[in-house]
Amino acid sequence: MSSLRVCYQTIEFGDVDIHVRTLRDNQEFEDTEGAAAKLGISSASWPLFGIVWDSGKVLAHHMFDYEIGDKRILELGCGIGLASLVLNHRDADITATDYHPEAGNFLEENVRLNEGEDIPFVRTGWADEDKDLGLFDLIIGSDVLYEREHVELLSEFIELHAQPHCEVVIVDPGRGHHAPFSKKMVRLGYSHSQAKPDHCHYLPQPFSGQILHYHR
Repeated sequence: MSSLRVCYQTIEFGDVDIHVRTLRDNQEFEDTEGAAAKLGISSASWPLFGIVWDSGKVLAHHMFDYEIGDKRILELGCGIGLASLVLNHRDADITATDYHPEAGNFLEENVRLNEGEDIPFVRTGWADEDKDLGLFDLIIGSDVLYEREHVELLSEFIELHAQPHCEVVIVDPGRGHHAPFSKKMVRLGYSHSQAKPDHCHYLPQPFSGQILHYHR
């Protein structure tokens, strides 16, 4: 039986409630079969996927009324999958991805909690050339520029899975890597803009990051 301690919370989006099961805190760890260790995920970074971070809340609120039309949408580094759950509530064509071996299990449970349609999930890393993932019209992510090396990895992964005409929305908390990432995206043919989120009343403190938009 799992020794992980979890908690349940409800996050409000206007009159819409999204229910999520998360890890109790960022001290939880369980890798009895060594799946995470084989992927290079340390005990310190293991629980990060299972927490709802401020950047993830900003992305989810941004997606709550974002123009999605009939776009095929990909979430990068979904973690708990809050933005994917919001888009699923809107009947969007959403596929979620994450590198962590437990992210898919948590996403499946959170879909069940919200009585939603199944969300396709692919466990993949940005260095993986997953040809079966396909191409997307809108690619989203939050706090995905965690390390300097992610600039190259993420931009190349996006290029691999972006339609010729594509939008990319990244919520960046301000780790200092978005400038070189934006330069790389411009070289790939994207226009670029960034702005503070309009309203963050749902956060306990002001959000110091930016919402990065790219269009091609």
